[in-house]
Amino acid sequence: MDNELEAGLPDRDPIGHAGFLIRRVHQISVALFADECEALDITPTQFGIMLAIAAQPGIDQSTAAEERGVDRATMASIVARLEGNGYIRRVPGRADRRQKLLSLTAAGKKLLAKAQAPVERATERALEPLSPRDRKALMRLLEKLVDGGNHHGRAKLRLK
Repeated sequence: MDNELEAGLPDRDPIGHAGFLIRRVHQISVALFADECEALDITPTQFGIMLAIAAQPGIDQSTAAEERGVDRATMASIVARLEGNGYIRRVPGRADRRQKLLSLTAAGKKLLAKAQAPVERATERALEPLSPRDRKALMRLLEKLVDGGNHHGRAKLRLK
């Protein structure tokens, strides 16, 4: 009887599940980012938003959120914190005053420049177990998963 019950149960070993492994890699990546960027007091998501703003000064808040796959509530919180810390400036749009346009302040540009090397170290540490060929393959496969599954996410990521 026990064997019959167990036969209907899913595999209880999480290692065989892609979602578990993807979550674990994310945890490792965030831990390495935190380790390398500890003195900067910035999260990976904040860093990503700042990169989007740096690439497109004056970008509106909604577009910046889409550029990084961040939902509206989280984006509002991130922008408020970055603005409160003096890293970004948020101004109403000229045509639509409800639209919020974002730009980096001098302090934000300085922080972003200071974060480049630690972020690169965190990325290098995360990918360290892989050969250069495996790194390229991993990135290609991750992009394929994001592209194919983007419509399932709570917040859409604007794909290039």
